[in-house]
Amino acid sequence: MAPSSQPVEPARHPPAEEPDDAPANVSTVDWTRLPDAVRARLAELGAEAVGVLPRVDIPQQLRAVARFAPAKRARLGGGTIVASLRDSVAFRTAVVEWIREHRPAALDLGGPDPVAVATAAVLLGEDTAEHYLELVSRRASDASLRAERDTAVAKAERIDAELRRVQGELDAAHGMADRVRAEGEVELERLRKKLREQGVRLREARDEAQRATTEVDRVRSESAAGLAALTEQRDRERERAEHERTRAERAEADAEIARQSAREARQADEVRLALLVDTLDGAVTGLRRELALGGSGPRPADMVRGATAAQGVVGRVEDPAALDRLLALPSVHLVVDGYNVTKTGYPELSLSDQRDRLVRQLAALAARTSAEVTLVFDGAGVVAVPTAAPRGVRVLFSDPGVLADDVIRALVTAEPEGRPVVVVTSDRAVADSVRRRGAHPVPSAVLLARLGRV
Repeated sequence: MAPSSQPVEPARHPPAEEPDDAPANVSTVDWTRLPDAVRARLAELGAEAVGVLPRVDIPQQLRAVARFAPAKRARLGGGTIVASLRDSVAFRTAVVEWIREHRPAALDLGGPDPVAVATAAVLLGEDTAEHYLELVSRRASDASLRAERDTAVAKAERIDAELRRVQGELDAAHGMADRVRAEGEVELERLRKKLREQGVRLREARDEAQRATTEVDRVRSESAAGLAALTEQRDRERERAEHERTRAERAEADAEIARQSAREARQADEVRLALLVDTLDGAVTGLRRELALGGSGPRPADMVRGATAAQGVVGRVEDPAALDRLLALPSVHLVVDGYNVTKTGYPELSLSDQRDRLVRQLAALAARTSAEVTLVFDGAGVVAVPTAAPRGVRVLFSDPGVLADDVIRALVTAEPEGRPVVVVTSDRAVADSVRRRGAHPVPSAVLLARLGRV
């Protein structure tokens, strides 16, 4: 708290009589410790003077401030103005002269305003300037302390009012808590009574539930036994039905396989029969035309008993002319062992080129002779199988794990007896096996010689 009594002002000393052109006294004031109010007053007076003083009286650092608008000089250049007043005796003297001429009241050391008196003492370099500055500082400190005191008193009053309000709310809360506690005790007693009643009913319900559980377990056991018996009977019925269905499906599958086999066998027999009839018809017609035989019925010599006509024996064909006679037979089937022929005739070519060359040559031969031509290759190692063959040539590739020799034997076996079949191969085992089945084996060299004339 600031003291209640005002500080004693220092004695005022009227300034000595000086001529108007006398320079200002040398200042002994510590300008770095000027109160803010005095510093602002000095900046205000200096800013007014700078705007009208001759340029020669204005220090170099203040000439830029002199160009500011009057309202901005003290605010923006106050520090520079005060520093120039402190450092330049000539500038301070010029300012004092301007004030004495235009604002003489500002230099009155007996005025009521201590800030104005302290400012005048600093400008005039009075010895009492320090006392005035101390007075201004003390009054500023007292004002600050009073402001702090007033702020603290106001804050304390606010806190006291808030405390009274909180105390009232706390008292009300205590009353409410007492009422709630009393009501809670009543409600608690009611709940305890209800809980005791619920406990009695719960024990009765638990006993009833135990009896019901026992009954349910008994019924469940009986039901489980009956269900197990029914499940076992159902499983037996299902297994029996499944067995019957499996037998029926197997029988149906066997019947379908038998029907399919019968259809395939009947179709193969029909194909063989039709081909055999065509072959016999062509052979008979050709023989009659070649031998100029007349009539079609048996002759008396054919009816003689006790003798058997000699049967023809299939032999090897050793020259292209004999091959041509075989290919001239009606419905003849030429079966060619592909790689056996190509590796005999042009082994230097790649397998693909060997196949292409032989297929083209056999196509030309088929066109000349009207023979059915089947060309068989081993399928092992073949990356790309041709999708189409030239007209008149059937090209076959053996399946994986099957030899071309076995395919040739199967082709000969599939033909009906009596149809002329010519097999071109130099493999002795294949030639012997097809000869036993009635086919005519022809060496690969003979076919190559015949193809050379195509």
